[in-house]
Amino acid sequence: MPKPTNTTHSGDEYHLNPGEFYFSTAQDRIHTLLGSCVAITLWHPRLRVGGMCHFLLPRCPSMAHGARDIAISGGRYSDSAMALFEREAQKLGTPLSDYQAKIFGGSNMLAINTLTHDDSIGTKNTEAALKHLAEHNIPLLVAHVGETGHRRIVFDVANGDVWVKHEPLQSTIENGKGDK
Repeated sequence: MPKPTNTTHSGDEYHLNPGEFYFSTAQDRIHTLLGSCVAITLWHPRLRVGGMCHFLLPRCPSMAHGARDIAISGGRYSDSAMALFEREAQKLGTPLSDYQAKIFGGSNMLAINTLTHDDSIGTKNTEAALKHLAEHNIPLLVAHVGETGHRRIVFDVANGDVWVKHEPLQSTIENGKGDK
């Protein structure tokens, strides 16, 4: 992946691990590596602020029962990650519908073709991200999701750009035999 080039970049670089969330009001760049997990980036074009979540699973079991303890679940689940975005937008006095979204990841990381597309965790994560964005009327500008393999992404909060490098799996296994 070509390195983001911006000679005027003066912010910090942040690397998100799975389950983490970061929101910035500075000219930061946020990096992550995705497989079946999904990253949502939200960016406010007028204020030039935004953030990224890297969630692992589509639904937090405790939030399904009405509990909203995002301090415990953090950004590991799509619903708790969305609650973190809501909290940051409220701090700035902005509605989530003013932000622009981009989503990445949701790959099938198993090289076994026994799962249907709908059964993969990547597909379920992608569907959860799309559902949350629709519920909050957040416009989706880019969706680079699905397929196999991993993605490296870099989100530049200063301008809303996201760089992505996708590396598909090299082979799949069908009925115990390698297939290239």
